[in-house]
Parts: sequence; C-alpha cells; structure tokens
Amino acid sequence: MTALALDRGLRPSRTSAPREVKGVEPRQKPGIERDCGPAIPAGRIHSVHMRQSLLVTARLRLFIMVALLGVVAVISLLRIGYVGFVGAAPSQTSLAEALLPSRGEITDRHGTPLARTFPAYALWFNPRAMEDEGAPLVADPADVTASLMEIFPDLDEDRTLAILRSARGGYIQRRILPEDANRVFGLGEIALEIPRESDRHYPQGALAAHILGYVQENDERRLEGQLGMERVLDEQLADKALRAEPVALSIDLRVQGALEDELSKGMLATNAIGAAGIVLDVDTGEIMAMASLPAFNPNLSDVHKSPNIYNRATNATYELGSTFKPITVAAAIDAGVVRNLSAQWDASPVEMSGHTFRDLKPKGDTLTVPEALAYSSNTVTMRIADELGEERLRQTVIDLGMKERPVIELPARGKPQWAEERPNGTWSRLTNMVVSYGHGLAVTPLHLASAYAALVNGGIWRPATLRKIEPGAAPRGRRVFKASTSSRMRQLLRMISIYGTGQSADAPGYRVGGKTGSAEKPGAGGYRQTALISSFAAAFPMDRPRYVVVTMLDEPKGTKAARGQRTAAFTAAPIVMELVPRIGPMLGVRPDTNRDVDISDLRYLIENRE
Repeated sequence: MTALALDRGLRPSRTSAPREVKGVEPRQKPGIERDCGPAIPAGRIHSVHMRQSLLVTARLRLFIMVALLGVVAVISLLRIGYVGFVGAAPSQTSLAEALLPSRGEITDRHGTPLARTFPAYALWFNPRAMEDEGAPLVADPADVTASLMEIFPDLDEDRTLAILRSARGGYIQRRILPEDANRVFGLGEIALEIPRESDRHYPQGALAAHILGYVQENDERRLEGQLGMERVLDEQLADKALRAEPVALSIDLRVQGALEDELSKGMLATNAIGAAGIVLDVDTGEIMAMASLPAFNPNLSDVHKSPNIYNRATNATYELGSTFKPITVAAAIDAGVVRNLSAQWDASPVEMSGHTFRDLKPKGDTLTVPEALAYSSNTVTMRIADELGEERLRQTVIDLGMKERPVIELPARGKPQWAEERPNGTWSRLTNMVVSYGHGLAVTPLHLASAYAALVNGGIWRPATLRKIEPGAAPRGRRVFKASTSSRMRQLLRMISIYGTGQSADAPGYRVGGKTGSAEKPGAGGYRQTALISSFAAAFPMDRPRYVVVTMLDEPKGTKAARGQRTAAFTAAPIVMELVPRIGPMLGVRPDTNRDVDISDLRYLIENRE
C-alpha cells in the first residue's frame, strides 16, 4: 500500500494514523517506550501557527503606520520651519487691529473729527432669500412697506415699494439702529436682511462737504474715497499701518462753520444761485476754511447723484472783474512804471480797435493811482497796463499760477480760461489792456486768494494746501513782487476799504483791506448783462496781514437790502464785514481800534478830492 502510494507520487498525510485491527496490538519500534504522555492534537498545532502568523502581520502593519506618521511629522516640521524662515506666518488679527476701524479718521487742525468709520447695520432686501420655494416676502409688498414706515418714518415710501417689488433687490436703509433692527426681525420676513458692515459717518453733516468728499463701496466691499480729501487720502486711510493715526487737515472747523453760515446768509439775501468762499493763511498757504454753496450731505447713500457736488471754489472759473486791478498796479509798481502815486493819469474813455471803454461811475478827467483803485477806474488801469506792456503783465499772471490749474490736493481743479493769444504765445495790446481790469481771463476763486496772499505777505506766492503744516515747515514759495511793492499794496488795499468801494467790508478794529469785483458772465452771444459774478478779495489785519478772505456770489439779484444793486460793494463785501469779526478771535486776531496800517503819506490824495 505504501509502496503503491509512493509509486504514484503521493505522500501519506503526517496526521494520518495506522489503521487498527480489532484484537491485534499495533507494532512498536524497538527502543521506544510506549507510554510517552498524551498526544498533542493536530488542530491545536495549526491554531498556534495561525496565531503567530497574525501577530507578525499586526506588528508589521503597526510598524508601517508608525513609519507613515513619522514621515508626516517630519514633513510638517519641515513645512513649519520653511514658513517660519522663508514664507509669511499665518495671518492673525491682533487685538489692536481688531479694535481699529477699517478706514482712518479725518480731523480738523485741532483734532475735531470730520469723518469716522464704525460698524453699523443696514436694511437690505434680498429677492432670492427663498430661492425657488416661492415669493421672497410672506406679506404683500405694500403691507411690508407700511410696516417699515412705522419703524422708519423718514423712509421714501415709493422708493421702498419699488425695491420690494424689484427682482434685483437693494438697500432700503443704509444706517439703522440695533433696536430698529430688532423690530425689522420681528416682522418675520426672511428677505429683509440686516447685514453688518463698515459705515463712514460725517459728524458735521454737510459742513466742509466739498473738502471731505465721500466714500462708496467698491467690488471688494471696501470703502473707497470719492471726490475730496477722502479720495486724495484713500490709500493712507485704508493702510493697516497708518490708519490708526488720524489725518489732520488744515481747516479750522469753527472758521468753516462761520464761513458757510455767512455765505448762506449773503446768498439768500441776494437770491444768488451759488456762492463760494475761502479763508487762507498768507504765510503758509494753509486753507483755514473753504466753502461752495449749495452744499451736499455726504452721509446720504445717494450722495453721488447730488447736483451740488460741483466745487465752485476750486473747479469753477470766473472773470475776476475789478479784483484783478490791484495785481495790475502791483506789477506796474514793481516794474517802475508807477513811481509817484500822486501823479495824475488820464481817466477819459479809451478808444481801442473800434471799442470804447468807459468807467462805470466816472470821477473826473484825471485820477491818481490810489483814486483809480478806490473808485475802480477801468480806464486808468488800462493805461497803466499799456505802459507796463503785455509781456510784463502776462508774466506776472503766470508767476501767480493763473495759467495752470490751482495748486491744491483736491482732484476737482478748474483750468483757467485765457484770452486769445498770438501764435508765439504773447498777448495783443488790446488783450493786455482788457485783462488789466479783470476781463478776458477766467480763473477760480482759489487762484484769486493765492494771488492776494502774495500781494500782502511780502510778495511770496505759495501753493495752497488742505494739509496741516507744522510750525516752520511752510514751503518757501517763489517771489512775485518786491517786499516794498507788497508794503505799498497793503496801504492801497486799506485805503479802498476806508474811502472806496470796499467800505462795506470794513469791520471795525480788524483793519480790513480789499477790492471789489463785478463781472458779467459770458454767454453765447457775448456778455449777459443780467448775469453777474460779484466778488470781494480782502486781507486782515493790514498792519500785519495774517489771512486772506475771498467771497463770491454767483448771479446775485438786486434786493431792497442792497438798494437794488447787484455789484460786489452791496453783495459780496458785506459778507466779509460780518465774517471777519466772527473768525478773527478764533484765529488769534483781536480787534484793536488803536492800530492800523500807516497811510499818512497817501491819505491826502483821497481826502482832497472828497
């Protein structure tokens, strides 16, 4: 049997036992005892073998898992080391940054806040709030509008209803109080959302609006500056490293308020369509106040649609009229054309190129230069300019910055409109004579203010600025007039306010000096006799000039208070008389009736004719 199995290539099983035959004992091998203990079952041996195999497998898997975890740990450590030494660390918001607003603060020169940003709630209608499950509003839009009107009485009912019926949605109210937000939640309308966002607030309302500008949200939901200093300072106000420090402007909020108030009174008293005013530091070029009326409220959400965002002080150009005459006289004194102020000049009408030029109110056949300024003589000024020559007067105008846009940080800056020039860039004789009394040349009120600062501060023109300048850091500027010429102009301007057309601007104790100007607005067929620009350019105190004040009224009408007159002596000049006593003490200028600029060597020239 065994031999047969071997021949067939088969091996007997190790666990197979010899067959037992009944009654016959199995044969034993010699030398082996029979009684050797109980036998180990074969199945038990197989189980032990399997257990050992599984244990080895488990240990192998555990080793592989630990190895993988080790590799991951090494990679993580290497990544941390790389980020720490090469890359940027994960951004974390510090406590200081969390407390900072998203946009920096703007203040006046004394730290009074003009623009601030803070977290706020808004009311937004989301027409897709319910997605495809039905109408976004549970109640009828008209009923929801009525409910919102109870919470917000000033809400525009028609506009709100249009938004609730719109498929686009939109802001219903940009600024709402937390308690009002809770009442909106109480309406149970899911489509009425209350997003929390950064809000730019102007605590002073419309005050200094043309200086500040406003902000709008861009595509990145960031407040972005528009129009005024908000646009100029946009990067600085949004910079994380800089926005903690408020930006101080040059303006004094108290002076700004007084200027806007007096301009508004003058505008209403004369039924003018607009007004502009500037208060300028003659030694630094800092703008202490600047206004354009009508104004706008930068807190309104639709401020960008306001027609009043146009800045008349820096963007609108006007012919200066007689306010330009002191500039012509100063250039003539500087050039030596006018040496003797007691000399008589021909004041008769001027015939030129088929045109006849006369004085509005002739005072005689001859006038001295002081009389010509006091009585605002066109003819004498024209003859002075004719002797001065077009090249000298034109260069003076250029040196005063009147050929370029006004130097100011604001983006809205009007380009001067010059009279016709020759191909070589010079003026004709007629142009020179017409420009001398303020026609044929249109510039902004800011141009005029900077020019008058140079007239009275010693002859130095400096750029205007809306940034606060630290003491001793004023720009050097450029010399336009001699210091002696500037000294003489202070006397002449003061004489105009005492004896001439500027008497209605003479605020007692403040030694105001200045010049009136009235110019007809040009139209399609020539000058419009019914449309007038009246302005007054002044400085105070004239014994030591500190500030220039320019007031301008656009198309004033004759009123009973002005005795039916529209000219600057009855409209723009009285604004200065009311304004200076209000702002003088704020600016450190106290009234003093015992002081004045010395005009003893010129007084007799006016008094004798009187």
